Amino acid sequence: MRTAVSLQTRKKGDTIYMFSSLGYFWKETFYSLFRNKFMAVASVLTVTLSMFILGVFLCAVLNINHMATYLENQVEMTVYLKDGLNTDQVMAVGKKLKALPDLKEIKFTNKDQAMAEFKQRLGDQQGILDAINGNPLPSSYSTSFSTPASLKNAVNIVTKYQEVDSVQYGQDIIEQLYKVAQVIRIGGIILIVFLAGAELFIISNTIRLTVFARRREIQIMKYVGATNGFIRWPFIFEGMIIGFLGSGIAAFILWEGYKVVLMEMTQAGLVFIPMIALWPFIGYITIMLLAAGIIIGILGSTISLRKYMKV
Repeated sequence: MRTAVSLQTRKKGDTIYMFSSLGYFWKETFYSLFRNKFMAVASVLTVTLSMFILGVFLCAVLNINHMATYLENQVEMTVYLKDGLNTDQVMAVGKKLKALPDLKEIKFTNKDQAMAEFKQRLGDQQGILDAINGNPLPSSYSTSFSTPASLKNAVNIVTKYQEVDSVQYGQDIIEQLYKVAQVIRIGGIILIVFLAGAELFIISNTIRLTVFARRREIQIMKYVGATNGFIRWPFIFEGMIIGFLGSGIAAFILWEGYKVVLMEMTQAGLVFIPMIALWPFIGYITIMLLAAGIIIGILGSTISLRKYMKV
């Protein structure tokens, strides 16, 4: 019975000690931030700038990938036929196209229809066609498929038809978009590494100044039996707060900026550009930035303590 009572008393005491220690850690953290407020502000601003740039790159890369995927799903294949084909040959091509897997739609356009549509697109500039003898435009089939993979497979098959002169589809545009996304992604990674190094340097120097200013107090705490962890936690909390505040400000600016971009594109009539919706996209970006800021803050504090704090 006494053993059970003593265990309960010990657990209760440990819980009280833990909460009282947390209170002490947070108190020392905010005291240190206030005492070194200029370096703390510089650190927060550095993290804000770095995380904002990171967020911009993430938004750019993810939106370009989204656009490429959207266009890939919307792409049509246009099959241009050779001149001089008879009706049976043209219809035979149509039958073979209809037999392709995952075909959604197919539309035939003869030479006269192609010229009429071309003149309509030219509008007031139809006079430039006066110098052309006859109708050089070919007959064609326009097709669409259920999946991008089916489209690519169809292109490989149709290009081998003897009646087909050429096949066109929007893969070039998609490949260019992916190339742009790849360049932005690589450049972003290089810039992120550089900015993360700058953040670590600034945060670690902020913690270093705090450690230096409190070096005698730390020595006294060691003499009276304070553990290394007890001494380190306030500095780690300080790095976490700096990273969290900087990332939070960057996420807020990015959130408002992305909202403005979407509104401006809508007002300018650019709704046909497939941008990712504000929510939950920016919500995920915010979580990523906050997590990255806290991790960098912890790393900066740990590096500084390991290098400069002799405990």
